[in-house]
Amino acid sequence: MQNRTESEVRESLFEEQKQRQLESTKSISQHVGSDLDLVTTRLYALANSKYLQSGDFTSDEARSFLKQNYDRVDNVINKLFVLDKNDIISASISKRGSESYPSVDLSLRDWVRETKESRLPVLSNGFESLGVYSVYITHPIVNRETNEYIGLVGTSIPTVNFFEEYGNVHDINSPFLAVFDKRGILLAVGASQDLIGKNFFEDYVQGFVNHNTILNNLTHSLLAGNSGYAVYDYGKGERLTTQYPVNVSGEPTYFVQVITPTSTIYSNIDSILAEEWLTMFTLLAGTTAAVAVLILFLVRWNSILGKEVKRRTEDLDRSNEQLKLANEQLRSQDKLQREFINTAAHELRTPIQPILGLSGVLSSTIKDKKQRELLDVISRNAKRLQRLAEDILDIARIESKSLKLDKTQFNLNEVIEDVIDEYRATVRENEEKRTVTFILRGSKRDIFVQADKHRITQVITNLLSNAVKFTMNDNSSSITVSVESKHNGDDDDNYALVKIKDTGDGIDPTIMPRLFTKFSTKSSHGTGLGLFICKSIIEAHGGKIWARNNYEEKGATFFFTLPVMITEVQASRGSLTSNR
Repeated sequence: MQNRTESEVRESLFEEQKQRQLESTKSISQHVGSDLDLVTTRLYALANSKYLQSGDFTSDEARSFLKQNYDRVDNVINKLFVLDKNDIISASISKRGSESYPSVDLSLRDWVRETKESRLPVLSNGFESLGVYSVYITHPIVNRETNEYIGLVGTSIPTVNFFEEYGNVHDINSPFLAVFDKRGILLAVGASQDLIGKNFFEDYVQGFVNHNTILNNLTHSLLAGNSGYAVYDYGKGERLTTQYPVNVSGEPTYFVQVITPTSTIYSNIDSILAEEWLTMFTLLAGTTAAVAVLILFLVRWNSILGKEVKRRTEDLDRSNEQLKLANEQLRSQDKLQREFINTAAHELRTPIQPILGLSGVLSSTIKDKKQRELLDVISRNAKRLQRLAEDILDIARIESKSLKLDKTQFNLNEVIEDVIDEYRATVRENEEKRTVTFILRGSKRDIFVQADKHRITQVITNLLSNAVKFTMNDNSSSITVSVESKHNGDDDDNYALVKIKDTGDGIDPTIMPRLFTKFSTKSSHGTGLGLFICKSIIEAHGGKIWARNNYEEKGATFFFTLPVMITEVQASRGSLTSNR
């Protein structure tokens, strides 16, 4: 009976892990599809812009316009380029900046010929280019008035770098991804980098998986557009594989598998069972001691004790049934919540991208002032929805402990200056009779940190946005940003301190104790997610974040710290202090 019960528990826990992995695989495929939809929408907007429609690929204005659009998706793509009607590269933007290769002819590329002949967007199969395995996404440039083919605009995406943002593609001993194109070519895989670029069904890969029939049938089903799972052993240990197609513009384009060694699953199951058995033995020990005491009174109180034991046993059975029902309800609600958050966030992003893309296209064609104002309203509200969707996805990543940091070395002063310059321009553009003065004070030395530049920019932007929102009610208000480098003599205890001080209404005392928790806001213009996301990002970097109301003047000040990972160097540009 004991072995049979333990077996049932083990099977139940394995089934729960399988369902979680199926949900995770679906979430990964939806996230990949959403990011690729964003790229195709951006290419559509570029192809229909006034520059590319007129055949202007090389002017300074056209290159600046390309650079602006590249910066919006540079976390997804590697390079943005334009080909003329003769398939020659006319302009190219990459992480290194603006590049030109006027002598490079790409007419022999399959994806170039397909784009030119079909005059439709193309998401290419994978192939090796300059030693890097990549896929290409293109959009034809067709003159709207004459229907003449002018060229194409496209992007290159290195597959390994791209897919490692969504999961492990390097380590076979932990859950990893395998990603295929429509031909069954491996674009990224955690098992062995030698498999990248190989067809799954050809001898080289089949030798690696020992021609496993279960895995082959599962992969055939995936390439046919089907989700699913299987458990098998191809000679390197048993695996649980779940799969889901990646839909771009509603069509299955690439295909994702998540492969987990079942030994890691069983290891977790054994740990859970050990804890349960320890609890049971502890309860048994306590029960045995109680029985030893009760035996002393058994003769005299036998009948009373029998009735009491029976009553308590019945109560315990009822409690166990209620507890079992409550646990089942909690698991069901937790699953529904996770599915709703993932689906809602991804579905919310999908219609936003075409709205923003088409708004950009219309903006370059509409001359009427009233119509442009209405279009600006659409664009602003679409951007608000986009920020909300990104906040929801960030919350999901934080709560599932899958928030990734892409740490690089950068100058914190420069990032803060860039964000403030952007806000100065935004406030000037939107101000009526109200004014906000931005004051930047900081160290004369550059402050270099090892951190995720995109996430730190997100924190500064969120805090500055809050400060602007709560100071715009005054006729004259100011926001002061200070940057300091703190040194305590120990290399492990050096950090940068950033302060953002406003002259607004201050923080409501009822909100202060839970300021950095989810949904903590009394404002009618926010969701209360921003500060929770900021706190999670800063603490993931090993820093701290806090806030207080100003002591002798109105307004509030927000603080956060970041470890200084390298020695600062004297800035050649001199003092950071400004008051513009």
